[in-house]
Amino acid sequence: MKKILLGVLLASTAMTAQAADLAPRPYTKAPPIAPIYDWTGLYFGVNVGLGLGRNRVVHDFGPAAISTQLQPLGAIGGGQIGYNWQTNSFFGPLVFGVEADIQGADMTDNRTNFAGVLQYNQRLNWFGTARGRIGLVNGPMLTYVTGGWAYGNVGTTVIQGGVPSAFGGGRSGWTFGSGVEATLGGNWTGKIEYLHLDFGNRTDFIGGQALHSELRENIFRAGLNYRIGASNPYAPVATTNWNGLYLGGNIGGGLGRNRNTISNPAGNLAQFNLAPNGLIGGGQIGYNWQAANIVFGLETDFQGSTLEDNKTCFGCVPGASIDFNSKLQWFGTVRGRLGYAVGNSMFYATGGFAYGNVRTALNNLSFADTRTGWTAGGGIETPLPLVNLFGGPLFGPNWTSTTEYLYVDLGRSSFNIGGGPNVLTTGAQEHIFRTGLNYHFNTPLAPGY
Repeated sequence: MKKILLGVLLASTAMTAQAADLAPRPYTKAPPIAPIYDWTGLYFGVNVGLGLGRNRVVHDFGPAAISTQLQPLGAIGGGQIGYNWQTNSFFGPLVFGVEADIQGADMTDNRTNFAGVLQYNQRLNWFGTARGRIGLVNGPMLTYVTGGWAYGNVGTTVIQGGVPSAFGGGRSGWTFGSGVEATLGGNWTGKIEYLHLDFGNRTDFIGGQALHSELRENIFRAGLNYRIGASNPYAPVATTNWNGLYLGGNIGGGLGRNRNTISNPAGNLAQFNLAPNGLIGGGQIGYNWQAANIVFGLETDFQGSTLEDNKTCFGCVPGASIDFNSKLQWFGTVRGRLGYAVGNSMFYATGGFAYGNVRTALNNLSFADTRTGWTAGGGIETPLPLVNLFGGPLFGPNWTSTTEYLYVDLGRSSFNIGGGPNVLTTGAQEHIFRTGLNYHFNTPLAPGY
């Protein structure tokens, strides 16, 4: 996945009071200012999520080759421990931290197959990271970027003519990512996070044939942390008023796992993945209804996309190659949201209808259609306080920021290749991680803002 940029948000508030000059009027106490949470100290916790690889493999057969994407997919889960230091800066409270985690994984891809003669299997069994973190505090929320060292176990098996050859084992490399963490009350916090793991490149040999592998994994996860000996256990203030209409914009990144099959009446000739990745951006509009801490909502969004994969080929010889290209050109969703408000933050699940335009090309043949399907995901939304920057307000009391993961399944389509008996069937399953800003037309949005 390309760089995913999360906004850096600052916090400051002001209020005014009026008095009568004749008969006294009833006095109304100003609402409490939302406290700034102190993140300093030791913490530990657990997490669970989803992992998806984008591991390009080039198998050389002398003058010709196969270039394809192996995409191990599956559940991940584990634990983390870390320490934070909080300090003040020109931008507001900053947090510097270190964190280590260890994860079990069940990420596999055993589908890639060419005419039953050549098959590729890949598995990520476990991994871990040791990272630094730097983030900006906004009331009871921390928005951060993170990066450092990664290690894990990646195994690849090639079955050629019925004979298996196994490669792999322990790997190390680097990782970077971003996330949002918010207080849940007391010593507890919850987070949503994306990590990109790069385990480098390797070359193995099957007889005289070279197998070049690029090992890249993408992790989407949610976690729960407990702070040890917190000096200021957080007691949530009155919840934010989420009722009403809102609109906004977003930006982020995406990674596809588009499963493709070439077949004819005799059976499958090839099964392989196309893995478009790139940036996404667009706008959203929605409406919320709130009952105490429970928030119900409807939201629709429309996104432009640069997601593309143009590296898959059979033969891979100029002038004699079968080349593939896959693009997600745009997509949109219409979703319900179910949230739970904790203090000024809202944790929510979301799901509903999805649609988008997928283009697949095979040499000079191009197939494009608008598809429909479904989507599901979750995120965190929190108010932005009033920020005075360079003498003027940057954000006001009606703004919120949101960080969100979405899985988008646009189904499968089939196309005849060149009028012959062969048929190309393409899938489109996308993983989206994005951040956005919303403007709410209700007022006031939250106490102290």
